[in-house]
Amino acid sequence: MSSDNSAILSVPTNIITGFLGVGKTSAILHLMKNKPENERWAVLVNEFGEIGVDGSLFQGQHSEGEKVFIQEVPGGCMCCAAGLPMQIALNQLLIEAKPDRLLIEPTGLGHPKEVLEVLSSEHYRDVLSLQKTLTLVDARKLSETRYTNHDTFNQQIAIADTVVGNKLDLYAEGDKAVLEAYVKKHGHRDVKVLFTRHGQIDFKEFEGETFMTQPHAHDQHHHHHHHHGSKPLASEVPMPENGVLMAKNEGEGFESVGWRFSPDKVFDREQLSLLLHDLDVERMKAVFITDDGVFGYNLSESSMLEMELDDCVESRIELIAQVVDVSFEDKLMGCLSS
Repeated sequence: MSSDNSAILSVPTNIITGFLGVGKTSAILHLMKNKPENERWAVLVNEFGEIGVDGSLFQGQHSEGEKVFIQEVPGGCMCCAAGLPMQIALNQLLIEAKPDRLLIEPTGLGHPKEVLEVLSSEHYRDVLSLQKTLTLVDARKLSETRYTNHDTFNQQIAIADTVVGNKLDLYAEGDKAVLEAYVKKHGHRDVKVLFTRHGQIDFKEFEGETFMTQPHAHDQHHHHHHHHGSKPLASEVPMPENGVLMAKNEGEGFESVGWRFSPDKVFDREQLSLLLHDLDVERMKAVFITDDGVFGYNLSESSMLEMELDDCVESRIELIAQVVDVSFEDKLMGCLSS
């Protein structure tokens, strides 16, 4: 299948879903570390925000020379507008990568059931082989109604072949049992539950057909959230003369604010790290060109991971919260290296 002249047929395809900050990106990065050297893998990643950061985080750690190909769909749930943004990005990725495996990470605020409907449509019936869908869950969140009453959170569990209780090292006694009971109530009858930390999932858990390919697995489902229509995404528009671009998105009870900075803007790593550590948001992802090199940042629940990257085109940051303070831009600008 990796030959330029061969057709793209029956590519093993997994969806890795879960709510904001549960560790989906970490799980994919861990999985890619164990990729067979001779295989070509493709990753289609969807972000709620318009700026698009995940692609830079993945590409900063895995190059196409390692046979890993990345495509982003920023700007909200990629299944919207009849799945067109998703289909365009997916088709481009399949043609470019001719992959031996495809991993799809919908936004934590997206609708995985409708993503599955696009993937199982007649257009992709011979191209993709839908394998297990994994949903990551932080069992500690089951005590919060903003999760258990959220339709997307419950849909992610309903479509899972395997529910992964991630961040096990942070659980209190009884958290595992609460998740198992919740999945038994909201998941399908054959769903598997396992537990791990830092997104470390054995590759064998991704193999095997998803139950969602069975007849009647797809119930009719509709959702309503913010759309931008034909407005171009902030990840694609030219950089303004001042070298700073801000974009907002909202839906599903959350809002995102993101910034792009021209590559000539170099940040003081120490000041930047202190600023990001103090953030009080649901989610933050970023890549920054600093005076000490290129670094990626991944924050959830006041726990921030900093990782050195090989390179990035420009600095980008995305914040997701119920309300985001847009004056944060001034604080970022104060971290520019003199």
